[in-house]
Amino acid sequence: MGAVPMEPVHRKVTKIGNSLGVTFNKELLKRINVDLGDDLEIIVNENEGEIVLRKSPKVPQGLDPRFFEVLQANVDQYRKTIEGLKDR
Repeated sequence: MGAVPMEPVHRKVTKIGNSLGVTFNKELLKRINVDLGDDLEIIVNENEGEIVLRKSPKVPQGLDPRFFEVLQANVDQYRKTIEGLKDR
């Protein structure tokens, strides 16, 4: 059985020091297993006006930490080809 989808959560952009930010309540962060000090990954989809925020993948022991950087660079370089494969 999969997770139950949450209703959309609406938040306002607020001033935090010299920056702008969005705060999240504990319930929302608990649903995605994020806590104070965790590293997050931010993906910006300009075409859709979306920002995807997710917990950064942990690097398995013995794996070079640059692996994900190289993987992302290849995905970025071959994005059109990869997206074309889904329709085959």
